[in-house]
Amino acid sequence: MRRVPFLGIPHRHLPYRTPSATLSFPFLYRWTPMASTTAAARRSKKIVVIMGPTGCGKSKLSIDLASRFFRASEIINSDKIQIYRGLDITTNKITFPERRSVPHSLLGEFDPSESHPEFTPSDFRSAAAAAISRIHARRNIPFVVGGSNSFVYALLAKTFDAAVDVFGDGEAAEAFCKELRYNCCFIWVDASPAVLNQYLVKRVDAMVDLGMVEELSEYLASDESDSVSQCGLRKAIGVAEFGRYFQKLRNGPADDVARRAAYDSEVRAIKDNTCQLAKRQLGKIRRLRDAAGWDLKRVDATAALRAAMGGAARRRTAEIWEKQVLEPSVKIVKQFLME
Repeated sequence: MRRVPFLGIPHRHLPYRTPSATLSFPFLYRWTPMASTTAAARRSKKIVVIMGPTGCGKSKLSIDLASRFFRASEIINSDKIQIYRGLDITTNKITFPERRSVPHSLLGEFDPSESHPEFTPSDFRSAAAAAISRIHARRNIPFVVGGSNSFVYALLAKTFDAAVDVFGDGEAAEAFCKELRYNCCFIWVDASPAVLNQYLVKRVDAMVDLGMVEELSEYLASDESDSVSQCGLRKAIGVAEFGRYFQKLRNGPADDVARRAAYDSEVRAIKDNTCQLAKRQLGKIRRLRDAAGWDLKRVDATAALRAAMGGAARRRTAEIWEKQVLEPSVKIVKQFLME
């Protein structure tokens, strides 16, 4: 399955600059894991967490960091829909070629069943902690990457109560645990909401062009889609929308105009729901910063998004991305690992 590459630039087409071409970062392109026992101990409980609303470039940033700068690193997916196996286009999973040989955990690995229909925050807390332990045992650096902030909180909070929705309203919202289980470096990839929404609309169009509707048609026609009710992949944006569309087609004959109108209506719904998801994710990130007290290092991808949508050349878009998102992130992570 193919995926919509961030900014429309497949990773393999990104320019690779030599150390001499990057005067402000001459030492970073040859970064290797520290060899001493003291340095290894210093890193033993450290993890890097890349957060941000959907579409901002979290996956791209994590691959750039892991494949070009911090080679001794592995990625743990924290997107609660991408954890499930299937619907690779609809959930926009990063493909194997785009991973550039960077190991990934909890990406498309979970198969729901009648007895275990949904992967919960508690499941993620346990499974991701085990993955972090394995990565640390290999003396590598875990990068936790994804937009499901409830999963990230469940993993990182020293004390976690699955019965309390800290992102809800009322008294539960004041129940954030401020102590963390790990020594964390938080990178928050952000963008102007107006620009991000424009980008998300274009990304949905690109996903449709890649075959999202055909993928959904096959999924919804299978027994598998009904076996877990409204859990798991059923919650992916696009499933309910095109479920309605296909149901309308099954309910009776319709002319081409009516079918097209129904199709366009559901595509618009996917775009609106994706923008609403980004808004909710941003609200949760701010609460983790303000209520939980997480030290989030913000990097701004607005200019890179705008350049891509404005038709800028790939090289120019990549330069903006590297200057405004990648290079600041490299500084943040390097400082964290050296502390």
